[in-house]
Parts: sequence; structure tokens; C-alpha cells
Amino acid sequence: MNIFNMRLLSTTRRCIFQLAVPGGTKRGLLLIMPNKVITCRTLVLSTLLNKDSSPSATEKLDLDGWKHVVRSALREEANERTSESEEDSNLAATRELIEMWRLSGKMVPENISEEQFKILMEYPTKSSKRKYLKFLALKEFAKKARKEKQEKQKEANRELILKAKENYDGELKNTFLIRFWSKSEDAVYNWRAAQSMIFGQPLVFDMDYENYMSRREMDNAVKQLMESEGANRRALDPFHLYYCNLKTDGPYYKEFIKRYGEAWDKLFVTTTEKAHVEIFPRDQLVYLTADSPNIMKTFEHDKIYIIGSLVDKSLQTGLSLARAKQLDLTTARLPLDKHLQWGEGGKNLTLDQMLRILLTLKDTGNWKDALQFVPRRKHEGFVETSSWSKHQIDTWKKTKMNEIVAEQEKARKRFAEKVSRVQLQKKWWEDAS
Repeated sequence: MNIFNMRLLSTTRRCIFQLAVPGGTKRGLLLIMPNKVITCRTLVLSTLLNKDSSPSATEKLDLDGWKHVVRSALREEANERTSESEEDSNLAATRELIEMWRLSGKMVPENISEEQFKILMEYPTKSSKRKYLKFLALKEFAKKARKEKQEKQKEANRELILKAKENYDGELKNTFLIRFWSKSEDAVYNWRAAQSMIFGQPLVFDMDYENYMSRREMDNAVKQLMESEGANRRALDPFHLYYCNLKTDGPYYKEFIKRYGEAWDKLFVTTTEKAHVEIFPRDQLVYLTADSPNIMKTFEHDKIYIIGSLVDKSLQTGLSLARAKQLDLTTARLPLDKHLQWGEGGKNLTLDQMLRILLTLKDTGNWKDALQFVPRRKHEGFVETSSWSKHQIDTWKKTKMNEIVAEQEKARKRFAEKVSRVQLQKKWWEDAS
């Protein structure tokens, strides 16, 4: 009878194993030797099968529970298939939409990278997708035009070299000027930048504006910072640049690594996650913002100027001023109204323009030379106050002060409206990841 019991048990195990195969080990099935208890989620079998024994509660198979397990597994597989099919259908629909726009003559780039395609999928509406594709197409067209121009320039240089070799008679030109080649120039610039990190005046870029910029504004900010670093390195007396509040897991850092590559570790720039108030004394810090009521009269070599690394197309007025007040820092703005016949529009300048203005002020102390870097489209020329009477100057000052007070009042109202909205705003780089 023992042989019969063993055969019956093996047959039962084989049937149960066939039912458990679709779920695999995920269903938690555990079948062990006959001398031990066989367990499953809802399956309990007794190993002591005697001819005299009658069926008990421990020897029955709970088929309803087992059906529920199998059905839940089938539902999970169906959900996974539907999610994958939905993803594939979205991808196919987006590709068809791009191809349709390309055939209809709309501006669509020829090549789209995987990263750009992921960004495109995040846009909710067709109009936003079309705008992004237009931006990529213009960017691709500019890149092609730049490459064609470089190739033409290289071809022209080759022709000049060939002509110079044909006309070369073997004699060196008599000149007292030493010729500096590009490698020598780079070595000179790097040496100045290295010296500035020891003896130079610090200049801080505050990088704590990641939450207030879109992806495109972030790209523009990084481009301007790269221009600023290059202009500072080529200056006669460069600043010691500090990138404060630069988070290693933030979008600023990722974009720097993407654009600089291996050269990032070789830059003569101090990067830190600390705030500027943790590194320098507060009484030496001056936050430069276009919304400040204090006009910067002269460049002070014992001060440490701070520039907010913010590029905003929507002109978020009062943002940097509010940050400076929150940190209890001295603020200042450039005297643009005093020296320039300013037109309409905001007085916000790009980051590289601000750096070039400060470099010129540091070297010469002349506002007229420094403000040459302000774009000509923003003003109608320099103000000639030498021929004005005292009454005219006083009237002009009062008018400008009234305008400044009115602008500050508008800025306070706008900032109060935006604070709650910005606090609830999600970080776009976290959503993208």
C-alpha cells in the first residue's frame, strides 16, 4: 500500500506542477520531499495517506483560491502588455506625426536624438511639439551653416598656404615682433587664470535658480556662463570665478558636464555646493540686481560682487532682489539710466555682458568704456550731462527716482503673486528622470 500511496502522491504533484508553471517561482510554490509537508499559497496536502484514513480539512485542494491566483497573474500580464502596446502606439503616432509635418513642409529636423525624442514625448499638445521641432530644426540649420562656413574657411586657408609656399624664397621676414601661436596663447591665458585663483578678486555666480527656469532657459544660461568663463580667462586681470550653490545632482551640473566633457575638471573655476554667505563675510558681499534701489557709483576692489545665474524670458521681476533681502545682503544696480538714453524694456543684461562690464570697470574705472558692452538696440546712445544745468539734473534725478519707486512697487506685487505658484511648481528635471 505504500507503493500505491507514493504513486498517487507523485501523480498529484505532477498535476499541481503543471498548474504552477505559468506563474513560475513568482507564485511562491514550494514542493518538497514526500516525508515533509507540501505547502503552497492555498494548497495543503497531507503526506500520510493511509487506506483507513478519511479526507480531512488538511487534505483538500482549495481550487477557488488557486483560480484567483492564476487569474491575478493573467491580469498582471495583460496590464503589462497593454502598457507596452500603449507606449508603442504613442511612439508610432509621434513618428507618424513628425513624418506628416515633414511632408507638409513644416520645419522639422532631419535627425532627432533619443534624448530629444524623449523631451518631445513629454509635451502634452501638438502646438508645443511643433514649436519644439521648429526650435530643433533651426538649431540643426544653424549648425549646418556653421559647418559649411568652417569648411569654406579651411579651403581658403589651404589655398593661402599653397600660394605662400609657391612664393616662399627661403628668407625669413625681418620683424621685431615675436609670433605667438595658439598653444602659446592658451598657455598665457591659463597662467593668468591660475594666478587669479590665488591672487584675483572673487566674483560669484549664484546658481540657485534652477527651479525658476525652463529647459531652454537653462541651456541659454549655461551658454552665457561658458562665454563668461572664456572672456574672463582672456582678460588681462581675470576674476577668481566662484560657482556657488552648484548641486552635483542638479541640471546645471549635468549640462556643464555634457558641454565641457573632460575639460570640466581643467577649468580654473571654483565650484561648490555651499552658499556664498558660508564662504565670504557678509559685509563684503554685494548682490548685483537690476531691481535694486541702490545705484553702483564706482567699482570697489575690496568687495565681492554676486551675479544671479538666471535667464528668464518672462522677466521674473524682483526675484534676485528678494533673494538678496532674504540673505540680508547689500544690493546694487548698474547706473544705466545715468549714462545711457535707455529705451523701453527691462534693464536685465546677459551674464557674459555683466562680466565684461565688471572686467572693464576693474581695469579702467570708466563707465563709458564699460557700458560699451550694453547692446545698442537697448538704448539710443550715451547721455551728455556736462551741458546740463543744476535744475535740469535735479529734475532728471527726481523723475528717475519716481520711476524706480513705481517699478519696485509693481515688482513687489508680481513677486507676491508668483511666490505661491513657484513653490507648488514641480522640478522639470525630476519629472524627466
